[in-house]
Amino acid sequence: MGTLAGKTLFVTGGSRGIGLAIALRAAKDGANVAIAAKTAEAHPKLPGTIYTAAEDIEQAGGKALPLVVDIRNEEIVVDAVEKTVETFGGIDICINNASAISLTGTLETDMKRYDLMHQINTRGTYMVSKYCLPHLLKAENPHILNLSPPLDMAPRWFGPHVAYTMAKFGMSMCVLGMAEEFKDKGVAVNALWPRTTIATAAVKNLLGGEKMIQGSRTPDILSDAAHLILTKPSREFTGNFCIDDTLLAENGITNFDQYRVDPAQDLFPDFFVPEGSVAPASLKAIS
Repeated sequence: MGTLAGKTLFVTGGSRGIGLAIALRAAKDGANVAIAAKTAEAHPKLPGTIYTAAEDIEQAGGKALPLVVDIRNEEIVVDAVEKTVETFGGIDICINNASAISLTGTLETDMKRYDLMHQINTRGTYMVSKYCLPHLLKAENPHILNLSPPLDMAPRWFGPHVAYTMAKFGMSMCVLGMAEEFKDKGVAVNALWPRTTIATAAVKNLLGGEKMIQGSRTPDILSDAAHLILTKPSREFTGNFCIDDTLLAENGITNFDQYRVDPAQDLFPDFFVPEGSVAPASLKAIS
């Protein structure tokens, strides 16, 4: 098993949920983590701030740098990257996790919401990667990891919420293009996506409440999968669109029950998983 000891991660949207889980897994190895997110004050419906995340990272064994960052703002992103380099001496890994969602049809999607999704998901991912790359090019085993789906052009993923799908696929197109652009320079660029819904505040608040949470897996499945990706040789593993459980199974993980919130509930499949992707473990309730 590889280690992220001494590596520096720049994580967007890392104050809670999946981003924080990935940060904490790296912290257990002794990594440095810059938490770049907007939440500086507690939200009534969203647990965690950049400061509570920093405390958790320190307690897990890592070093943390909490940064108030709106990834739509170029000046703020540049400043955050520079502060990370000043604090830790460089950047080894860029995690593009920040994302906005609105599962609305064309007539129901106002342009303000459309712009928000594209500015955060596609433009934000592109811009954060752009400003991290000069430092990644100096790193020993540099990685960019986007929390974005496989580029499956099935109409069923576009019809119900074309604006959101375009914004998420924009993140994945960054993977496709940047992996090709930087493969000869040794920077790995990959995507990671969950097969099932993940127990996060966003899933609870936007997709179906507590019932959806009970039929989800914990963020740990993504943090374990991300750790596998980030410890692989960057020149050998790039341009991949990974599904969490498939990747774990390919690397010897067989116990997927450990990731269930409630073993008595069937798991809900997530969006964007291609029909040809076969789950390595049943999504049905454990009998």
